[in-house]
Amino acid sequence: MSNKEVDRSKRRFLIAATTAVGGVAAAGVAVPFIGSMLPSERAKAAGAPIELDVSKIEPGMMVSAEWQGKPVWVVHRSKEMLDALSKNDANLADPASEVPQQPDYCKNPTRSIKPEYLVAIGICTHLGCSPTYRPEVGAADLGADWTGGFFCPCHGSRFDLAARVFKGVPAPTNLVIPKHTYLSDSRLLIGDDSKGA
Repeated sequence: MSNKEVDRSKRRFLIAATTAVGGVAAAGVAVPFIGSMLPSERAKAAGAPIELDVSKIEPGMMVSAEWQGKPVWVVHRSKEMLDALSKNDANLADPASEVPQQPDYCKNPTRSIKPEYLVAIGICTHLGCSPTYRPEVGAADLGADWTGGFFCPCHGSRFDLAARVFKGVPAPTNLVIPKHTYLSDSRLLIGDDSKGA
């Protein structure tokens, strides 16, 4: 057999086999590379919605949970707390919640789905401090018109029990209301509003 005689079918087979092996190798390298760009399980868990049982929160009490590394407050407002909300309107910077700091379904006087439960991110909109829960009415250090709410001791920002900001304080906007829904009468899902009860 001379150098000029070439088996063309054998050559095609070798080219096809080499191409196939190269393609498998490329896929073998690409899969882990692309997988490394996806968020880790820890990162997914940090941003994942959280569930909370609200049935154990007594009227007037607040519980705090962590979602996406932020404190989320859930306040069970009593009837008296709800009645006091309308008394603050003249003193608030954004009483009708015109600035979009909440989902559309919470753009109401109570800034909530269920009036008795406030769900808010506990970070001041001024410099990111965490205000304190001050439910007492007429607190001497907050003024006789204080009907309860949240006070940021860092720079004096005040928010009512619907997490709406008072006029004349450093915080420019109301506290943020996260997406949330109720899975049942007692189960609250924070961070997702696609599974309403």
